[in-house]
Amino acid sequence: MSRTSLVRFAWLSIAAAAATIALKAAAWWLTGSVGLLSDALESFVNLAAAVVTLAMLSVAARPPDEEYAYGYSKAEYFASGFEGTLILVAAALIAMTAIERLLSPRSLEHVGVGLAISIAASAVNFGTARVLARAGRHYRSIALEADAQHLMTDVWTSAGVVVAVALVWLSGWLWLDPVIALAVAAQIVWTGVGIVRRSVVGLLDRALPAAERRAIDAVLDGFRGQGMEFHALRTRAAAGRSFVSMHVLMPGTWSIQRGHDMVEEIEARVRGAVPSATVFTHLEPLEDPASYRDEPLDRGAV
Repeated sequence: MSRTSLVRFAWLSIAAAAATIALKAAAWWLTGSVGLLSDALESFVNLAAAVVTLAMLSVAARPPDEEYAYGYSKAEYFASGFEGTLILVAAALIAMTAIERLLSPRSLEHVGVGLAISIAASAVNFGTARVLARAGRHYRSIALEADAQHLMTDVWTSAGVVVAVALVWLSGWLWLDPVIALAVAAQIVWTGVGIVRRSVVGLLDRALPAAERRAIDAVLDGFRGQGMEFHALRTRAAAGRSFVSMHVLMPGTWSIQRGHDMVEEIEARVRGAVPSATVFTHLEPLEDPASYRDEPLDRGAV
């Protein structure tokens, strides 16, 4: 599947968000529970985030061009960053509503029907989150992973709200409803901060995960035994794409053709070890002292 087709997962998220908004709003309207209201408000965040994810996945799928030679894949980080910000805004709105209800408690109505509707909405979110999580891991899409993580958080907070509302119904402790809503807000803040942090780290060109760097080192170790060395190895991730660059040091007596063939093999092996990787190599003679002047990562400072 091409990255262009990932937009269908965003449409799935939009449909799920619309369905859960309708269900949770109905549950809140029937019961008057501020806990269920907090759950419904988060679903509006889900919808807004899904729309932005759709737009950014469409941008990220564009092929490289003269102006953006490395492609548009980083657009996904804007989607996940926006989603994290929306989560924090929703948490603030939930907390404000919960504090107001804590100061002015109100009894709940039609709790049984309202809880059944809320559980149905959570089932929709759970199924959608599982699909998005699998797609996000498989295609290395941070936008889909963030959407899936948000939906799963929604599922767990919804479960907490359902339990709390049931306890209020059975015990008559009206204060428990807004207290649980505040706990939901705190959990949402934690999720939002995590998503924003991942987006910022991605935009800062963080190196590939340690497991992938070890896989690259394993590939290079196989060539070191053939009389070659490597330095200035740099990696970075850009949403679904990976970039690897290195300097390859070979004996100066080798022919250009032999050096070219070896570099081609090295690049192919690295691409096999790191899916979706773009590999850049720079060939240098092993015996020339000038080949070692650019070992530091910041070549411009040498």
